[in-house]
Amino acid sequence: MAFAAGILWSFGGLLIKWVDWSPLAISGGRSGIAALVFLAYLRRPRFTWSPVQLGAAVAYSATVITFVVANKLTTAANAILLQYTAPIYAALLGWWFLRERVTWRDWLTMGVVSGGMALFFIDKLSLGGMWGNLLAMLSGVTWAIMVTLLRKQRHGSPAESVLLGNVLTFLIGIPAMVASPPTLAVVPGILLLGIFQLGLAYVLYAEAMKHITALEGLLVPTIEPILNPIWVMLLLNETPGPWALAGGAIVLTAITARAVSKALA
Repeated sequence: MAFAAGILWSFGGLLIKWVDWSPLAISGGRSGIAALVFLAYLRRPRFTWSPVQLGAAVAYSATVITFVVANKLTTAANAILLQYTAPIYAALLGWWFLRERVTWRDWLTMGVVSGGMALFFIDKLSLGGMWGNLLAMLSGVTWAIMVTLLRKQRHGSPAESVLLGNVLTFLIGIPAMVASPPTLAVVPGILLLGIFQLGLAYVLYAEAMKHITALEGLLVPTIEPILNPIWVMLLLNETPGPWALAGGAIVLTAITARAVSKALA
């Protein structure tokens, strides 16, 4: 299920760049639709209003907002590959908060990923591109927090946190949507983002988090950062810089090698 979620997520960069709307409006619009998808899926959501449930919701909202803004400011490849530094933070959070063991493979992966991440900032970037890269890194941090808190709820129903996060993001996006109402050209992209790329993808992901560790929850759907820049390059002709490509190759190789070595251990 996590792998299928990764495929659906991979269309995010393409659709976000295709939709001609402000980042906060896109975030709010797609999360409003995704919230309806989650309501249909859960039918009778169980809200405990616990710190863990609410914390995961806030982390989710921060993740989807920063990722959309990052995609508007930097290349789709930079945004997704820098977000995928999240295993570094998830391993530490899983060890500290969930008491999940961190192996030597995890530490080695974190070291290699950190080196690859540094290469993204060697390319010549505009000020907006630099902010986009930094927001993409922040999205990785908040994603790791979200995954850890979803994993903490594995014996309950983590999907409610995602539902609350979508509602929160929709509320945050209302002023931007009111200030710039959507045109008919925007609607198809927002529907695709809300129903499939966010709604259905996170339904699958929330279910998967009941059965895998926090770190595995970030490593399994690595198909996303592979496909994401490919869709954008093929359809929008956007190509990342050479140093970013090198850094991305290092990040993906390290994360994939870690997942394979653990599976074979």
